[in-house]
Amino acid sequence: MSEKHSPKSSRLPAFYQRSLAERMAIIAEWAGLSEAEQAALSGAAGLDAAHADHMIENAIGVYALPLGIATNFLINGRDYLVPMAIEEPSVVAACSYAAKLIRAGGGFQAGSDEPIMIGQLQVLDIADAHAAAERLLAARDRLLAAANDPTSSIVRRGGGARDLIVRPFAGTPLGEMLVVHLHYDVRDAMGANAINTACEQIAPLVAEISGGRVHLRILSNLTDQRKAWASCRIPAAELATRDSEGAQVARAVVEASLFAELDPYRAATHNKGIMNGIDAVCIATGNDWRALEAGAHAYAAREGRYTSLTRWWQAENGDLCGELRLPLAVGTVGGATRVHPAAGAALKLLGVQSARELAEVMVCVGLAQNLAALRALATEGIQRGHMSLHARQMAIAAGATGDQVAHVVAQLLAEGNVRLERARQIVQTLQGSGAR
Repeated sequence: MSEKHSPKSSRLPAFYQRSLAERMAIIAEWAGLSEAEQAALSGAAGLDAAHADHMIENAIGVYALPLGIATNFLINGRDYLVPMAIEEPSVVAACSYAAKLIRAGGGFQAGSDEPIMIGQLQVLDIADAHAAAERLLAARDRLLAAANDPTSSIVRRGGGARDLIVRPFAGTPLGEMLVVHLHYDVRDAMGANAINTACEQIAPLVAEISGGRVHLRILSNLTDQRKAWASCRIPAAELATRDSEGAQVARAVVEASLFAELDPYRAATHNKGIMNGIDAVCIATGNDWRALEAGAHAYAAREGRYTSLTRWWQAENGDLCGELRLPLAVGTVGGATRVHPAAGAALKLLGVQSARELAEVMVCVGLAQNLAALRALATEGIQRGHMSLHARQMAIAAGATGDQVAHVVAQLLAEGNVRLERARQIVQTLQGSGAR
């Protein structure tokens, strides 16, 4: 896919070499950020203690994370600069590099389901679960109508109840049990409050029709009706390293991916890397990363065995192809997206027009992060890039400032001794010699 479809390019060569102020100026021009939005993203005027006190109980302050920008993302023919809030070194750089490789093959292709959340009602104290299920299904239209509160902003925007599924459980330790699933379109919200409210609304009617007692009424975070997916194709030549041809690297990535498909111990770490990227965008945009984690890992075990969320294979010409599909329930309205200044500014920077588009960006970031990790593991090993960034952290922790940081990092890596004690010794030597 040609880049001419996008009016702005997320290819920002040497962006990492710019100063903080220069990077902010670039993204501010890109997204048309106001001074207040720039201040929110930089941390100069973001979430303060007074706002935090209204968001959670027993607040004492705020906790900050580094906020970075992943570049090079071309998704469905459109360029994106992607905000990522994360403390782990190498993730932002790895995503940006992988997106550059994928860009060479035309970028990401992404899609998503309608924003359907699932609410669950547990029905107990029933004599015959199957007979009660039949009565509820016969009253499906009546129950869906009861769930659609006309005063709801989501219903007014075209959302609301879409379907009713009934699951009987016979012979449980509590006797006969029914689980009613309410499928509810939440539009651009994450939707937890909306689906919980709808479940509460229909609970009395479910009890009346089923003849049982409705106990729990709560959403499910296994949002398998609300998935996002992405695919990509990387020309083999783009994967070449100093020591290996591109087709060899592609083969090595496929072999590493197969390990995760077959072995749950490897799959857990493999999928954690995917969520490194997704969670970072989720946090930056004020969404619920715990919900995404729960849904992703449950989905990875949906067939009774925990496995990889991604799949990688080689095309006949040696190119590397990959895909990722998982539940992603995120919102662009409501919750922290509305009250957290940095979250609002991050969404403006992304320029997404809907919750579905946000989910599509996130799944592409997850696929990019997975590619970067597999490529590193299959070639030079994961530690090389990690240690360079770890050395920088050690230098700063040891008290290095300004140009001293680069000097300390270079010496730590040259010695192969990336430890805080050694970093302190080097800093003391530099400061004793009067080095800047």
